[in-house]
Amino acid sequence: METQKLLQKVRRIEIKTRRLSNHIFSGEYHSSFKGRGMAFSEVRRYEFGDDIRAIDWNVTAKLNEPYIKVFEEERELTLMLLVDLSGSENFGSRQQLKREMITEICATLAFSAIQNNDKVGVIFFSDTVEKFIPPGKGKSHILRIIRELIEFKPSSNKTNIAEALRFFSAFQKRRAIAFVLSDFMDSRYRDALKIASRKHDLTGIRIYDPREEDLPNIGLLPMRDPESGKTHWINTSSSKLRKQMKMRFLEFERYYRESFLRSGAGDISIRIDHSYPAALLGYFKKRSR
Repeated sequence: METQKLLQKVRRIEIKTRRLSNHIFSGEYHSSFKGRGMAFSEVRRYEFGDDIRAIDWNVTAKLNEPYIKVFEEERELTLMLLVDLSGSENFGSRQQLKREMITEICATLAFSAIQNNDKVGVIFFSDTVEKFIPPGKGKSHILRIIRELIEFKPSSNKTNIAEALRFFSAFQKRRAIAFVLSDFMDSRYRDALKIASRKHDLTGIRIYDPREEDLPNIGLLPMRDPESGKTHWINTSSSKLRKQMKMRFLEFERYYRESFLRSGAGDISIRIDHSYPAALLGYFKKRSR
């Protein structure tokens, strides 16, 4: 992509997603994801009703009147985005591709995180880890992430979610917030997910297209497998074929839901022609109850 066109696209995504994060998600994000604990802030005079266990006895003895320690939530966290760049993400039968929606969701989450002074990092993956951007802060760091989301071309079109989860578990030693963004057309990641979710606050965001769920009856159709690169002519008039395609879709969906439920991780499913802000906001509000 030409530099000027790339910058224009980055700017459009920045304007849209910053507005969402400023007006909708920053507060919900903060209340949904808690800090590591409580950090000492200051001391103040004891007031009626204060917890006597918070009395600072050294200060109290020096000033000859009771003072208590005040603590605040230690807020700084690390947000990690695990982004699937396999070939199936370049599919979309409606207004946008799955990868385009993933890019907007990542940008929205990233801007929400930096408003809360959190670090943001990204793992791009296919059937291998394609690129790792270490956690960082600031607008320029987020704009770099958006540029990579738009422009980066993976070396492989295949998918291995377990590989990305294993890489994440190995390098991220401290507890982090993590979102895995994918269509989850894979069924080999359950064990890696269990390991990662024991230590980290992990959520899956599954993006899917309605044509993957229900294939239309429109006769002979050339279909290219984005992960293998092969093109096949299929007869969409065949009810047997349409049923097989739907069963395959439902098997991936069931594996995804069961895997995240068993591991204790959160999960969101968003159809590409539906509102992702509504889905994210609903998830955040549910978490913060």
